Amino acid sequence: MFSYVGGCVLFAALLHATWNAMLHGNADRFLSMTWMSLCIGVVSVVAIPFLPMPASGAWPCIVASGLVHIAYNMALVRAYQGGDLGATYPIARGSSPMLVALGAALFAREHPGVLPVAGIVLVSSGIVWLALQRGNLSRKGLSAAFLTGATIAVYTVIDGIGVRASGHALAYTAWMFAFYLLMPPLFVAMRGRHALRAPAGVVAQNMAGGLVSVAAYGIVIWAMQFGAMGAVSALRETSVVFAALIGRIFLG
Repeated sequence: MFSYVGGCVLFAALLHATWNAMLHGNADRFLSMTWMSLCIGVVSVVAIPFLPMPASGAWPCIVASGLVHIAYNMALVRAYQGGDLGATYPIARGSSPMLVALGAALFAREHPGVLPVAGIVLVSSGIVWLALQRGNLSRKGLSAAFLTGATIAVYTVIDGIGVRASGHALAYTAWMFAFYLLMPPLFVAMRGRHALRAPAGVVAQNMAGGLVSVAAYGIVIWAMQFGAMGAVSALRETSVVFAALIGRIFLG
């Protein structure tokens, strides 16, 4: 079972790097994230009637995670405005597994042992160190990248706890992602309704990115039912390898 779950998380890592590259490749990342979020929210709302209700104990996590994800979206957009994919993405992703392991130990009583913790620390610190050597980040971009990593850690721990209490991973995921419908009103409040206009091709690309994003994190939420949060998070961060390849091949 563990090999199967691990393979699924690696596939999720590839999907995650893909949608992040799609987001970074657009000039207006806030607009792109808004269209992605609209797609994510609509798909989730459509799916909800066909799924069982999550257990009552999961609802605080669903609400908290949904709101933290909005903060994550905003931090990610800001980070990508301050640096290239090859520098920003590894810092944001690499800084989170250590925080996830710490949060899981404090709030979920997960104690994976010395060797797994050492592996998580080595993976995280190595990824961040290599990214910092590139030097392609402004001070604001660097701050935003670390803030993104912190929000990733927060929602990962919340979701790890929530999905185990929910009784149904897909239902939990759908309800949590429904909060992404808050992104379009936030965008309109900040820029105005007219700023939502975009060419049909751009909208379609961002909608596709939204679908990829749902699949990527939905797999991770499912996997956290079976494995330690820190281990799943560290394995997911192999996405930095895929992001580096995608960035080099497609983004220059």
